[in-house]
Amino acid sequence: MQSNSSNKKLTIKLLLATALMFGFGFALVPLYDIMCDALGINGKTSDVAAIQPTGMQADITRTIRVEFMAHVSPDMPWEFKPKVVSMDVHPGEVIQTEYLAFNQSGEDLVGQAVPSVSPGTGAAYFNKIECFCFNQQPLEGKQQASMPLIFYIEPDVPDSIHTLTLSYTLYKFPPQSGESSVVSLSRSEQQAGERL
Repeated sequence: MQSNSSNKKLTIKLLLATALMFGFGFALVPLYDIMCDALGINGKTSDVAAIQPTGMQADITRTIRVEFMAHVSPDMPWEFKPKVVSMDVHPGEVIQTEYLAFNQSGEDLVGQAVPSVSPGTGAAYFNKIECFCFNQQPLEGKQQASMPLIFYIEPDVPDSIHTLTLSYTLYKFPPQSGESSVVSLSRSEQQAGERL
């Protein structure tokens, strides 16, 4: 009889421990975000387009180097890179650049780019007016595309920030069932013979 009682206690303890671990697993993401925000290392940028500022003056007395990086998840058979690896910009200046993508596979795929800015304290001052990261990017097999990026750095960026690194990781996005995931590219993009 005592064995049954100890088995019940052990079962309850194990179920409680399992529930606590499950709850802790769900709490990790918000806890991570809170910790990164508190330490100033959260490099997340807004996923909403910034409104192009009117009347904002570029601070030509300051220059900030913006470095561009690109990464592709292992399951994504795309080549993905920035058109330029770095540029010097003035805070308040609206800049246009692009990333280049090439679908190396023979199948139609959809990608989703996730941005990150380093140092994390600079992410709040980096504003994207137009970005390919706002939408999924469909690309037919063996096709390439230019992905535009228009941004500005707010003029009140701290003086301690001299370099910002914008990094994108491109992930494979599963197409929605019943929908075509690929939009035909313009003729000039389809006929572009040179590879990235």
